[in-house]
Amino acid sequence: MSQCFNVSMSQRLNASMSQCLSASAHNISIICHRLTDSPLLVLPTTIFFFAGRVIDYSYGLNLALAGKGVIVKDQAFLNLNSSQLQHKGATIAESLSGLPLLVRGHVPGGGPSEISKPHFTKLLKQVTNHISSISNIFVHDGAIGSSPKCDVKVRLISDNPSAMLSLSHMLWETPTRAVSQDSCPLTVYVATSISPGIGESIGLGSKENDGFIAADIERSSLILCGKAFSDSNTTKEALAALSWPVIFARGGLPLSARLLVSGDSVVLLFAPKRTFKSCRDLLVPSDAGVILYSNGLGFLFQTGGSNLFKLPASVFLASSDSSGVIPSVSKLSPGQAAYHFLAGYQNGKFIPAYNKGTWSIDPLELAKAFMSKLKDDQISSYLFNVNGGENNVNGKDFAKVVQSTLSENIPPFQAKNTHSKIISTKNHLNPISCDHSIELLKF
Repeated sequence: MSQCFNVSMSQRLNASMSQCLSASAHNISIICHRLTDSPLLVLPTTIFFFAGRVIDYSYGLNLALAGKGVIVKDQAFLNLNSSQLQHKGATIAESLSGLPLLVRGHVPGGGPSEISKPHFTKLLKQVTNHISSISNIFVHDGAIGSSPKCDVKVRLISDNPSAMLSLSHMLWETPTRAVSQDSCPLTVYVATSISPGIGESIGLGSKENDGFIAADIERSSLILCGKAFSDSNTTKEALAALSWPVIFARGGLPLSARLLVSGDSVVLLFAPKRTFKSCRDLLVPSDAGVILYSNGLGFLFQTGGSNLFKLPASVFLASSDSSGVIPSVSKLSPGQAAYHFLAGYQNGKFIPAYNKGTWSIDPLELAKAFMSKLKDDQISSYLFNVNGGENNVNGKDFAKVVQSTLSENIPPFQAKNTHSKIISTKNHLNPISCDHSIELLKF
């Protein structure tokens, strides 16, 4: 916690710069205000001489920003709340979707377009120079992941209070100095007023007038240009891609799943997006982003409600198979569950680990860790066919089936077509028969 000293107008004149810098080094905030003694809000490590203007401020913060390539021109505001941001001119921006996402360092095999190292380096230089030219910049520290055991610290640096108002609500609160003490924090640069042609000028070829998003997983850096901050879904996809390797390395399992909470029971659900949409009122969180850690469940992004839950009593994997090969409901062994988790089979298409977004970790390694977790904690698993021919199940019916399944004696998985085989080619994998699932996932 910072210490605050009230300095009168006469005392202010006697405070030397060396004393002020010494106070800053010891995380002391010196507050100098008018003779009316009206309070002035300051931040840790901030020195204010309030006599009509700010002479010096946030010495430690300025040094940290300089280390990220941003030189504060006039003022940097740290962790302002919503009302303070609105006082600085923030407004609620119109929501956008589908803006371009360029990622460097992701696992190949689909997902967004790539960006080369030279292009990202050039873009980052342009963006930091732009932010450095803005008089007032806004900084917010938060975290991705509701559990401190395996969260990822994030620092947002923006040229616009409206962008900060939108982005800061995605993150969980984190203690003061947590970002500076974290071994691999993420840095998000937001340049809303940068030239719309920035993408073309550095050779990216992006002609999207509303902006674009670029991420470098190796650098733990994210760049939002133009109105990209208004595309919350793509922004969260990029933040998830950046944070997943860190969460996984810290012992958490980042999963594209949601929770069904019924009384004291917590059920972990993996399902197609359309299934989630049809019963979103029964599930948490609103976004598919869950972290399974040693003794509980947390969420990637701010939910506005409970942030932690106990370990799930069971896991449900929703598959979609109109051929009738997959039974309506069946119980899975940990190996079978990991196999269907890895395949994410949906009527001839495969969504590895149910994640349609950017892959920044090996899905096979995630499936192995998932299988170990199911074994170690003896979590029961079920496969559910949401498209079983005429008996399509969606929405509240799906939730009811999940709840009723937990109280019934469900038979082990047995594909109805006993002649089905595992076929593995460059573009095709048949997951219907999982007799060899444990062998494929062995360590």
